Amino acid sequence: MANQLSQAAFDRLQGEYDDLTTRGRIEIARKIETARELGDLSENGDYHAAKEEQGKMEGRIMHLTSLLDEVEIVESDGDTNVVGNNNVVTIRYEGDDETEKYLVGSIEERRDGLTVISPGSPLGSALLGANLGDTVQYDAPGGALSVQIVEIEA
Repeated sequence: MANQLSQAAFDRLQGEYDDLTTRGRIEIARKIETARELGDLSENGDYHAAKEEQGKMEGRIMHLTSLLDEVEIVESDGDTNVVGNNNVVTIRYEGDDETEKYLVGSIEERRDGLTVISPGSPLGSALLGANLGDTVQYDAPGGALSVQIVEIEA
């Protein structure tokens, strides 16, 4: 299954990938070379820190590669009556007075102040395709839960 991302998220991730595979790799290679010049590698904290940073960076590059290799660009169709990918949804749990706001989409779509619900999660799959005002149920570890869709934003 293709990774579904908005054009904005795709562009941001592609830019991060390009930066890490060019400037990032050059910079980390310089750090490692500088640390090697300090002498004994077995007790060289700078060297070990640079190698750890390199490992984390390469892991992120591998993750971005897998995301971007099989990507499907999806945009919200602007319909605020039906929950779709990349919509912000306000829900109210059954028996609760307070509402909660979530972004339905990939974790890479994250926005400040919003928790992301994956479309493949139990709640996400229950919300997708539901209409404004609907009450949907999903299975949670503690049993079935019901939520009402209070608002949908494109």
